[in-house]
Amino acid sequence: MSAGVLVFGTALAGCTHKIEVIPSDKPIVINLNVKIDQEIRVRLDKDVEDLLSNNPDIF
Repeated sequence: MSAGVLVFGTALAGCTHKIEVIPSDKPIVINLNVKIDQEIRVRLDKDVEDLLSNNPDIF
């Protein structure tokens, strides 16, 4: 019985999977579509603040 277990264990060990990592020949491209609008918002906020202070009855 131990010989059967040994043969089965050896056969099972021979069925291992092979994992292969192949690097791409093309470079990795990362597109960053970043919109920076902080200055526009600050200017707009300042314009709105000025408009409201100059026209308190606007609403």
